[in-house]
Amino acid sequence: MKIGVFDSGLGGLVITKALIEALPQYDYLYYGDSAHLPYGDKTSGTILNYTLQAMKYMIARDCKLIIIACNTATAITLRYIQQRFIPSYAPDIKVLGVVIPTVETAILENKTQIGVIATNATVRSKIYTTELLKLNAACKVTEIAAPELVPAIESNDFAAAADIAHRYSEQFRNCQSLILGCTHYPLVKEYFRRELPNVSIISQDELMGAKLADYLRRHPEIENALSTTGKYEFIVSRTDKHSTQVAEVLFPEIQIGKAA
Repeated sequence: MKIGVFDSGLGGLVITKALIEALPQYDYLYYGDSAHLPYGDKTSGTILNYTLQAMKYMIARDCKLIIIACNTATAITLRYIQQRFIPSYAPDIKVLGVVIPTVETAILENKTQIGVIATNATVRSKIYTTELLKLNAACKVTEIAAPELVPAIESNDFAAAADIAHRYSEQFRNCQSLILGCTHYPLVKEYFRRELPNVSIISQDELMGAKLADYLRRHPEIENALSTTGKYEFIVSRTDKHSTQVAEVLFPEIQIGKAA
């Protein structure tokens, strides 16, 4: 049984790489729904439909634990999947998101001025504000959508991404922490660190490995069910030259495949 990682495109490869570096012994299946990218400008119903299709595909491919690395899909679908879909469809499977581990990290050392940059759908859901206030009611949260950033990253236009980071950073200068609330954003985290040297930049690739290790320690029934042959598989719903190039940079020894 594998650890599955789901994302709306290629950004989740960065999270997957971090998980493998932290816990290389497990078998992993990455599935990126590149055919429907970006999720951030879709309706909630459409995002739920695409995410449920992905869950069914990954469950059929023997994933015991699935991490929804996409912040937009986490915001819109995770509660429904955990409370409605999984209990009836595959009750032995666990599905986790990335929001809770991220907000836990953002408020360390009693930080209360928190910024969030994310997609339209994630910001519209207010999930980060909601979860931050649950942990600390004194938090002052600034959530801003940057819809141009994912297309720039996915098209490999990092000059444009640097300019976008520069423009949006001005709105977070009074924050103590800034959450990069999209799995694509670790690819441009250094732009935000350069623009905001006095702000703690929370990048999900830097925290998810330790969070997953902690989860498995606390849930030995899941850990014991996972296969440990160190096999990694990377699948997308649509292949193109760019997705192949990105996969080759992150995992030069692995071929990216297309879902059947």
